[in-house]
Amino acid sequence: MHLQLSHLLALAPLVASHTTFTNLYVDGIDQGDGVCVRMNPDAETATYPIEPLSSKDIACGIHGEKGAKRICPVEATSLLTFEFREWTDGSQPGSIDPSHKGPCAVYMKHVDDASADNNAAGDGWFKIWEMGYDESAGKWCTEKLIDNNGLLSAHIPAGLKGGYYLVRPELLALHASQESPADPQFYTGCAQVFLKGDEAGVVPEGVRLGEGTYDLNDEALTFNIYESPMKLPYPRVGPEVWQGAGGKGKRQESSKMTQDKGLKPEGCILVRDDWCAYEVPAYDNEDGCWESSAKCWDQSKVCWETTLPTGGASCQIWEDKCNALDDACNGGDFHGPPNKGKDLTPAPKKPNGSLEPFTESASKRSERSRRRL
Repeated sequence: MHLQLSHLLALAPLVASHTTFTNLYVDGIDQGDGVCVRMNPDAETATYPIEPLSSKDIACGIHGEKGAKRICPVEATSLLTFEFREWTDGSQPGSIDPSHKGPCAVYMKHVDDASADNNAAGDGWFKIWEMGYDESAGKWCTEKLIDNNGLLSAHIPAGLKGGYYLVRPELLALHASQESPADPQFYTGCAQVFLKGDEAGVVPEGVRLGEGTYDLNDEALTFNIYESPMKLPYPRVGPEVWQGAGGKGKRQESSKMTQDKGLKPEGCILVRDDWCAYEVPAYDNEDGCWESSAKCWDQSKVCWETTLPTGGASCQIWEDKCNALDDACNGGDFHGPPNKGKDLTPAPKKPNGSLEPFTESASKRSERSRRRL
């Protein structure tokens, strides 16, 4: 058995602190831990809020300007679900501390290549969903997130132009917003998707997210959640929700767009976020057996050394394959590898909560709108 320090560190339970976005579900199907997700690779700070508030990290999180390798395909009007974890590797339950109360939102941005670096901060972001305080239920969006085991959902609005997008779920914790100076805490990350569609769709103008987007003059960021009664309705953070193009406007014939970036690599038989394992060479003698074993362990080493905060479960699966290969070599079975070409990627886990987007009662929405006039 090959055991390394990086292996031991990856197996150690990761410290819980706040929360982070770890998994994207497309129409209820989990894409895998960290797959198509821009994530802070540092386990110690992966769940930290964005600091300072004026940082460009407000767009896609800490290290969010670094593109991930994979881009997940989605359909027009697909349901996207974002999983938030307090423990990044899922070793313990929890999505965010109950004290971290506040609103949620989901944004999108059209980009030339969702896997490219340095395309998060800047113009072009439009909001597709939001939820603040549900006065009927007496709950903030983050409280509903906790009740739903960390799952937050939003539909892609109709009428968007096909192509590559960044999708940004946002949580805002207001537990320290009443302090002086105020300390609103944003938690965000970005998923990378390819929207199947044509060139005739719409790309909303959007707003800028990045340096200087938020400041403490915004009453939504200094809201006192401890005041009784609270000064409701809670003011909106950011722009209004873009409702989609719908059937408005004349659509012209246009060719369908095809994804050519961020695809699963050919020959990949085990997926772990940005890492893929490939089958070892076939062999029919003892030397070949041990050469394939060495190549297997080489891949295992890379897997453990590059593990993201979501953990090394896939690395353990690959290590088990390497151990089985060693057993075959030691046992004199020099025709292999065993289970050649078998896809070892675990089956998608079932969502542990509702996939329906959070809503508030229609009567309360109407009342809130009247009070804002």
